[in-house]
Amino acid sequence: MFRSIVTEFVGLFIDDGSLALLAAVLIAAIAAAVKLLALPALDGAILLLFGSILILADSLRRAARGKSNR
Repeated sequence: MFRSIVTEFVGLFIDDGSLALLAAVLIAAIAAAVKLLALPALDGAILLLFGSILILADSLRRAARGKSNR
């Protein structure tokens, strides 16, 4: 019982593993570019915004395709 509750709780936050992984990679890459390559912070923020939108759109597309196949 406890295990299923924990699994459901974790699933609320990590339902799509690739979404979480891609978001983490995007954040790390942009943070590294800002710190190590002297990318201006505003440019990093813009890249983060558009990258996040693209990752979310891809996740939604995959989820919609998965539901239509059921």
